[in-house]
Order: sequence, then C-alpha cells, then structure tokens
Amino acid sequence: MSESAAKSTSSLLAWYEAMGVDEAIGEEPVDRFAQSAAPPASQGTPRDSAKGAPDTAAGAAPKGALNVPPKASRKARRPAPAPEDVAPPVLEGIETLAELEKAVAAFEGCPLKRTAKNTCLRAGARRPRMLIGEAPGRDEDLQGKPFVGRAGKLLDKMLAAIGLDETSVYITNTIYWRPPGNRTPTPQEIGSCAPFLARQIELLRPEVIVLLGGAAAKSMLETTEGIMRLRGKWKLYHAKERDIPTLATLHPAYLLRSPEAKRYAWRDLLMLKERLGELEKD
Repeated sequence: MSESAAKSTSSLLAWYEAMGVDEAIGEEPVDRFAQSAAPPASQGTPRDSAKGAPDTAAGAAPKGALNVPPKASRKARRPAPAPEDVAPPVLEGIETLAELEKAVAAFEGCPLKRTAKNTCLRAGARRPRMLIGEAPGRDEDLQGKPFVGRAGKLLDKMLAAIGLDETSVYITNTIYWRPPGNRTPTPQEIGSCAPFLARQIELLRPEVIVLLGGAAAKSMLETTEGIMRLRGKWKLYHAKERDIPTLATLHPAYLLRSPEAKRYAWRDLLMLKERLGELEKD
C-alpha cells in the first residue's frame, strides 16, 4: 500500500471512530454504488417471471443477489442497555467527590460511555462557584477533563477578564462522555447523568451556578426556552436543601463560531462579577 493510500485509510478509520463505528456487520464489503447503478430488473407477467426464474430450490442464490452472510455467522452485537433496564444510581451514601467519581466510573446507564475514550467529570477546584457545560468534545475525551480544547481556552480568557481562573471555580458538564461527532446530547442521555450532577451540587453547595450553553440551561432550569431568552437573567436552581442563584450564558464553543455574540457573554460576565462582589461583602 502506498503512503498516500495508507494516510487516506488511517483518516477514514479515524472518522469512523469519531462517528461511533466500532464493528463491521458483514464478512465482505458491499459496493452499494454499483448496486444502485445496475439497471432495474424487467417486469413481466407472473407466468413469464415463473418461466424465466432460475431454479433456487437447492439453495443457489439468484444472480445479482447481495452477498450478505447468514445471520448465524454474523458477529454478535452487544446491545446498549435500555434506560428502563438500568437501575438509577443510589448516591445518598456518597459524601465526597472522590467517592462520586468512582460511582460515575462504575456507571453503565449511559450508552455514550461505550464509544467514549475517557470519563470527563470535573475540573478546577472545590470552590463555591460552579460552571456547568454541555458535554465533552474531542480534546476533552482524549484528556479526560472538561474544557481543555479551544472552547476551554476561550473560557479561561473569559474567567480571567473578571478575575477568576481554574483555581477559583469548579467545572463540570451535564454528561461525562463525548457524544459521537460532538452532537448535542439527547434528553435521555442528560437524564441518565442527572443524579450525579445533582449530587455534585449537594456536595459543593455553590453560592452561584453558571450554565454554559442552551443544553445545560434547558436541562438545569427545566425549560424549553432558547439560550438567548435565558441568558442575562438570574434564575434559581432548586437544589435539595435550598435555591441557588443561577446565570445562563453562551457556550464558549458557540462564541468561537459566532464571535459577534461575545458582547452578550461579556454582559453576563459583568453580572457574575457584580454578584460575586456582593457575596464577598456579605
């Protein structure tokens, strides 16, 4: 195989892996383009068709039939557990973040775990300022840590603009495994991880919560409103023992795609800075 062909094959396999393809279901490849280009079979009367049909009683495959292996010889596929088949995690006895991290690592109720490389639970320090994003991306999946890619670097600059850094905030996501192709996580996927996120909030007891992006804002605030309607307003997250002031803002990944929206995020950051200043006075 030539060097260029090897690079092309490697790139294709990497793309398959990113899309969640992890096994083949046939013994030989099938050229679907050749099949679609083949002329359609001529149609006649049922009697004419019977006269011209080849004898397949002995098991011979008709000419032009797909080369599909019999079901008995296909590779067995392990189905993802259905949500109703997975018991919800029992987290009341967990009293530390280290114990919670072990519980997340042992959890099999989110199908995204089967295609992800690493679990991305938390970053930053145990501080009373909590940032919640959407889901890990490619860089996060490789390093096992939230917000380490381009969006993470922009988040660092955003925090630095109001005097914060990774040592003064706690960062997590609504889900802890990368969705294939960086797609938006489904409500079912977010729901499967929701008990862990709720327990993190109970353990941290944050003074404020910042929701990064529409998916996090909708799930945490239990609303269907878009992020542009939710941002820039202090809301309340109803925790188990108390209500926590919560501010939704635009996700750094969105700001990279739409830099003109950074002015809105800056206004939200100033609101956060003002609230933190009031809390320090108290």
